[in-house]
Amino acid sequence: MTHSTLDPGGRAGYATDLGPGLGRTHTQHAQLFTADDPLVLDNGETLGPVEVAYETYGTLNADRSNAIVLCHALTGDAHAAGHHGDPDRRGWWDVLLGPGRTVDTDRWFVVCANLLGGCRGTTGPSSTNPATGEPYGLDFPAFTVADLVRVQRALVRHLGIERLAAAIGGSLGGMQVLEWALQAPEEIGRALVVCSSARLTAQNIALSTAAREGILRDPDFQDGRYLGTGRVPAAGLAAARMLGHVTYVSEEALTAKFDRRRRDPQRPPARDGHDWFRPDLEIEHYLDYQARSFLQRFDALSYLYLTKVMDAFAPFEQPDAPDRLARVRDAGTAFLVESFTSDWRFGAEHSDLIADALTSAGIPVRRENVASPWGHDSFLLPIAAHLDVMRGFLTA
Repeated sequence: MTHSTLDPGGRAGYATDLGPGLGRTHTQHAQLFTADDPLVLDNGETLGPVEVAYETYGTLNADRSNAIVLCHALTGDAHAAGHHGDPDRRGWWDVLLGPGRTVDTDRWFVVCANLLGGCRGTTGPSSTNPATGEPYGLDFPAFTVADLVRVQRALVRHLGIERLAAAIGGSLGGMQVLEWALQAPEEIGRALVVCSSARLTAQNIALSTAAREGILRDPDFQDGRYLGTGRVPAAGLAAARMLGHVTYVSEEALTAKFDRRRRDPQRPPARDGHDWFRPDLEIEHYLDYQARSFLQRFDALSYLYLTKVMDAFAPFEQPDAPDRLARVRDAGTAFLVESFTSDWRFGAEHSDLIADALTSAGIPVRRENVASPWGHDSFLLPIAAHLDVMRGFLTA
């Protein structure tokens, strides 16, 4: 295992010349599995059909050997790059993808799918249950990271691809990449696991529990049957988003961007309860904006399900872990395990655990800890050292 800490240099270390981005992109849909041949989940329940929303970038070559899958994080979706009509509103990992960029779409064919349980075009708890004609709600079956990967693998087969040149994911996306390599190592040449975890700590689970409780205790949650009633648990989901977002950024980043600055320093501070609790400081306005924008694109049920999926993920603690690791070694899958120095949600110790388990099994691992002041969300930013690490690993 190679191991290093990379300093991006400069105040932010941002890459200044990413190359041209992608233009307009389009979301596609595939129907996978059927009622007669359903997806069998880890808990024994079944789903079929399963609708999957996905996007592709670049061109698949003749021998289908240049495919890369991107696995998105908790609140992501299939729209990873380019735009859907507004060039100022680009995909969540746009800094990574495009001609001449880290994942060069002149060379690679890239697939990104909204994951199972999502709310952006893939079957999830807000989808219609074919057995009842009503939204699933909490009747949607519990699932695992392994189940997420089974759907990803089915989509890749649907596209006629047998083996990926690489799979890349950050956070929950990194969990999927790790599980994919353990589940079917013969299908992945290189696995890039970025600021992820193979075992959430009690603190991680506590934070997710607090976020979920905000949703579950919102009177408008209605035991999960709020869809179609005209009432949604907006207050609970907004509070969950605020709490979650705070964990994605570092104290240093928040201080640099907001500190204790007031939105209107000329206005006297509020002195009564009617105004006292309204946003006044810039950080309060920022979190309020994050919450309001999140409500426009995400569903509370998906948030509940996907955070529980993350809590349960512990692949190295499963009885078959030694056998699975041996299969990864024999398949020759190589790993990049990357973290960021200011990430306190999934700090370097989470990546160390992954790298150590892989290395102990004889699996080749490149371990990088990139210096960044921006916290967990650093993997989404154009940090030059981070992009260089990924590019170098993909092209080595």
